[in-house]
Amino acid sequence: MFRPSQRLLTAADYSQVFKDPDHKAGQKELLLLARHNDLAQHRLGLAVAKKHVPTAVKRNIIKRLAREQFRVLAQETPAMDIVVLTRPGARDASSTHIKEALKKQFARLGLSASPS
Repeated sequence: MFRPSQRLLTAADYSQVFKDPDHKAGQKELLLLARHNDLAQHRLGLAVAKKHVPTAVKRNIIKRLAREQFRVLAQETPAMDIVVLTRPGARDASSTHIKEALKKQFARLGLSASPS
């Protein structure tokens, strides 16, 4: 279950991540922005644009896959607010490709966010 405490809920939460992200990871289909937070856990925000993914079914698949990858994000990493954004390439990408892209980008975030 994806609890409300694990979500970015307000526009202010999103704008903080958009305004000054500490980490970025992206490719043709997706962009992940992350910012360290002062909480004890990671939080996730989803910005899956109808402009980039016109069908509701595909938007929901992308959101479900993003939540799946978020759940397995290493808890040892510093707590972050993460926003998943779609890009125009997401329209034609298969679900398998999106899943692999998310896995790769979340791994990059986890590695880049770990203390050196």
